[in-house]
Amino acid sequence: MKISSRFLIASASSLVIAAATPAMAERVLRLNESPVGEIDPAKGLDYADTVLAINLYDTLVYPAQGKPGIQPLLATEWTIDGPVYTFKLRDDVKFSSGNPLTAEDVVFSYERFVALGQGYSNLFAGRVASAEAVDPTTVRFTLTEPYAPFLTALTRLPVVDSKTVRANLAPGEFGDLGDYGAAYLAAHSAGSGAYVVESQDPQTETVMVRNDGYFLPFAENAPDRVRYRYGIEASTLRALMSRGEHDVSDLWLPPEVIAALADEGVAHLVTEKGGMGEYIKLNTSRAPLDDVHCRRALGYAYDYANTAMLQRVNAEFSQAIPMTGVLPSGLAGYAADGTPFAQDMDKARAELALCKYDPAEYPLDVAWIAEVPARERIALLMQATFSQLGFKVNLVRTPWALVVEQVANPETGPHAVEIEVHPPTPDSDSLLYNMYSPDVPPTYLSTSGKLDDPKVVELLNAGRAETDEAKREAIYAELNAHLTELQPDIMAYEFIGVFAVRNGVEMPNFSDDAHRYSLTNFNMLFRDISIND
Repeated sequence: MKISSRFLIASASSLVIAAATPAMAERVLRLNESPVGEIDPAKGLDYADTVLAINLYDTLVYPAQGKPGIQPLLATEWTIDGPVYTFKLRDDVKFSSGNPLTAEDVVFSYERFVALGQGYSNLFAGRVASAEAVDPTTVRFTLTEPYAPFLTALTRLPVVDSKTVRANLAPGEFGDLGDYGAAYLAAHSAGSGAYVVESQDPQTETVMVRNDGYFLPFAENAPDRVRYRYGIEASTLRALMSRGEHDVSDLWLPPEVIAALADEGVAHLVTEKGGMGEYIKLNTSRAPLDDVHCRRALGYAYDYANTAMLQRVNAEFSQAIPMTGVLPSGLAGYAADGTPFAQDMDKARAELALCKYDPAEYPLDVAWIAEVPARERIALLMQATFSQLGFKVNLVRTPWALVVEQVANPETGPHAVEIEVHPPTPDSDSLLYNMYSPDVPPTYLSTSGKLDDPKVVELLNAGRAETDEAKREAIYAELNAHLTELQPDIMAYEFIGVFAVRNGVEMPNFSDDAHRYSLTNFNMLFRDISIND
């Protein structure tokens, strides 16, 4: 059966707020995130990397605005004929180099993504039999088998300027393609996005300037220059914002700092939603957490109520709502009628009695991310409750970059670490497969290690093969319930990002539901932000 989806080019204009207006003086947007800032679009994984990618590059499709699903961006229309996906491209898009964006660039970007094997490449690896430039404005993907998440996965395939990359190859492991432009794209952008990298230090700051040749309009008073800073301590950030020297906070500030900035009258608060789960990732490859009963004991012992209290900003804003399963709200299979998790020490002790390990002989290493001071409080809560079960709990303040390195080896990584995880695409598969498939290499998404559970594998594969949405909903509901029983993680709460924004700066994608995109991270489009002073 052949399915056709067509959209007028004008529909893509829903991505914008208002037509661009020349600025009399340079408007600079200053915001921050945790390091590192990865600007190579084939390597990025975390929040900062996504923000950089969506502003420096474009994709065929983009998360929908004001509703679930996707909408066109570089693609104007597409057809799906069994395993064959054919996309028609806009013919008015140029890279910042001036080179026109063509189907050849899409194919090159896909091949580079899969060859490097980093970032979100597992969304495509082994799923595409061929990628072909039919003509300059037509690209065709033929899949190896039915793969329902493919269309939404394309939100994670930024298109790079193949001519610029080819002109800047360094020696490497990819034959005539050398390093596939990895060294160049670590320091420069080569995209069609609304902004272009001016300078890059992944530990300190990425500076971007406006691309006035961008094919979509900018908001009125959109920034001319963006300074994306990394690793600013909460106390320093508060001082900078109090003096009017910073515009938008990161979303990891302690609630009392956010509240203080609002109370001082220097900032207003906005939120970002979109299926972000706050998980205590449990290392199921390391004793005693390779025993499901030990994991369940920790799940029952966890103090959900006090965790929620710690996330409260003020009477209007909170960074937390309860979870009812592994899946956060807004995704297929979410247990909307499920019972929120709650502490039950009697059940915790009953599960611990079934565990083959003596807690006195197995101390737990709990890491907390140094750049997010509020996480120390959660770690202290875990220490207080888990010690009641007889565990000695060692708390380790760990920089984010070191956490990423440690979890690559689950056998020696920490037993537990609190990590916010968001679905990379508007599809349950992109969250659950990355976190729980034994075929995915260990990353911060999959710190739970190998579950070695045949039913998990069966349901993950079924969700990928089934194209009927109602049936997929049922598959993911079953998988959600099964994973919840296996307790690979502690589902602490669903995270709501609360940002402090300097008065005079408007961010409609964070304050108006009609403007919000359907997936977290994708709202921070600099061209939609107005600096009105």
